[in-house]
Amino acid sequence: MNRFAYARAETWSQARDLLGDRRFSLPVLKGGGLDLVDQMKEGILEPDLLVDVRGAGAVGEDGQRRGEQPEPIRMSDRWGRPLVSITPSATLAEIAASPLVRERAAALAQAAESAATPQVRNVATIAGNLLQRPRCWYFRHDEFNCLKKGGSTCFAVDGENAYHAIFGGGPCHIVHPSNVACAMAALGGYVDGFGVPDEARSIEGLFHLPDQGVRTEHNLPAGAVLTHIGVEPWAVSGFHAIKAKQSFDWPLAMAAVGLRVEGGRIASARVCAGAVAPVPWMLPDVAGALVGVSTDDDLAIERACAGAAQGAAPMSQNGYKARLLPVAVQRAVLRALGRLAEELA
Repeated sequence: MNRFAYARAETWSQARDLLGDRRFSLPVLKGGGLDLVDQMKEGILEPDLLVDVRGAGAVGEDGQRRGEQPEPIRMSDRWGRPLVSITPSATLAEIAASPLVRERAAALAQAAESAATPQVRNVATIAGNLLQRPRCWYFRHDEFNCLKKGGSTCFAVDGENAYHAIFGGGPCHIVHPSNVACAMAALGGYVDGFGVPDEARSIEGLFHLPDQGVRTEHNLPAGAVLTHIGVEPWAVSGFHAIKAKQSFDWPLAMAAVGLRVEGGRIASARVCAGAVAPVPWMLPDVAGALVGVSTDDDLAIERACAGAAQGAAPMSQNGYKARLLPVAVQRAVLRALGRLAEELA
């Protein structure tokens, strides 16, 4: 691990200024720092300045310390709409436990609660979870100069690809690792901040496929600082992840849904799949198939979710994901409707 300087930012604008300090060639933001430290140990990232933003909400932009730290999770109006607003430095544990999130954006609370272990959730931040790097072992291993690191080959194509993408078309076949991104996409999530371009403010616009830039996963320019994260409030939403084991493990497939229910039927829906593509993968055809379905017709719900893997292109070892995904979507819908027991999630 390389030597580096460390600084604490008390405001988001201070964090922006530190990132622009020309004395440093590679300054990076640090929230919980879990993925950051992994990247540094693996030799993927060698920053010369870490800017800690965990306290960036405690001091006002005018430099005056507030009497009390502002609520990290609250309702607010932004972009002309009501949002469940979350400070980027809020931890996954805070999000999972928030009564407001559990009531207005249950899928997000469930996604946060499903991530990693209690110890990790107490440290990991929502911004860090959104922007974490992929966990592909070829990318993470220093002996493989893979396509994502500037090489000419995606070793997963002919190698070990059991946990890689079935959607997206390559040329790199990573899966997006964030539970939170999947849930936020289903709930119409937004981000904003210093240097965030308009087209990257929605969660769907925040990330890009490998054929639009294989070295990165998101559309934020260097020096950008997230200051606001939010999701639209949904009375009915749910998340479900299927894992090989329920302890600290990465999902094999996951899904999040937001539903509008009127007169006992689904009036509109948003459906997003995770762990199956390089970006949170929206499923508009499944959402359309759910519209008009009675909320107590489990067979019709199963049929609507059955097409979740349509268009998938599995590789040699990950065809099972095409069978798991419809199950994950169906369970997310049932959980949203309150008919899937917590212990199954």
